[in-house]
Amino acid sequence: MSQNTLLEQQILKRSIFCTLIIASMGILFGILCGSMSIIFDGMFSAIDAGMCSLSLLVSRLLGQPHSRRFQYGFWHVEPLVLAFNGSLLVLLCLYAFVNAVKGIVEGGRELELGWAIVYAVVVSVFCFTLYLRQRRMNKTVQSELIALDTKSWLMSACISSALLVAFILSWAMEGTRYEHLIAYTDPFVLALLTLVLIPVPIKTVIAAVQEVLQMTPDSLDSKIEALMERLTLQYGFLDYSNYATRMGRGLFVEIHIIVPPEMDKIGVLALDKIRDEISQGIGELGPHRWLTIAFTHDNKWL
Repeated sequence: MSQNTLLEQQILKRSIFCTLIIASMGILFGILCGSMSIIFDGMFSAIDAGMCSLSLLVSRLLGQPHSRRFQYGFWHVEPLVLAFNGSLLVLLCLYAFVNAVKGIVEGGRELELGWAIVYAVVVSVFCFTLYLRQRRMNKTVQSELIALDTKSWLMSACISSALLVAFILSWAMEGTRYEHLIAYTDPFVLALLTLVLIPVPIKTVIAAVQEVLQMTPDSLDSKIEALMERLTLQYGFLDYSNYATRMGRGLFVEIHIIVPPEMDKIGVLALDKIRDEISQGIGELGPHRWLTIAFTHDNKWL
């Protein structure tokens, strides 16, 4: 198991522990304060802890050696988990939005602002600290799982900060002619938060589904096409075909090249040199990349 994989798992374990603490605080303080938005924050963290546990399981699975049954590894599991995790967050946001609208229609909710402000301050500082630290560490690990978890910490930090602003404004309205609006603060903020946050998991789901369906990213396809067009002019290839896709952190590239008759006798070493040139042009060297390059005279192999 690589050093990066071990570090990835350590980061995810710590994130699970911290997320469970935030989730427990959110649900407890939400009940004490009578705030649905704080309870939403706690539920968001609870689901995030479950997702982080799945991410840790995937990380361990990806660290295992390939088997005869899974000869290309377990890269396909990663986008499946991302799609599942993102879908749960989307459903949570939709459910919270419906509850928020219901609360507004019913005349709002009374809440205990003192405890609500204390909760929002503590959780905001905690989440922003975890987000910044985890983002810095992921520059070394370069993990999609940690990247998603880091986004979740940012979302949690933004939720708590927005709650803090709303609760302070509500506290400032006490004793004024706007005091009757305080009851609407909690459901209004909850509705606003869900509308702002829901695009993030939706984008994650779309990207993950594209990987599950093995859709080739436009940037990857353009990169390989540009490389092969340049080499075709350089070596006089008659034609070529290329197939590429990403699945999780795995990159799969297959290239078939029709060489002219005059290249028949250049030898294997010369062909390997061309392979090296293509390999360097594609980049992303390492165990996560599968690269196949074949040379032929027959169009049927394209």
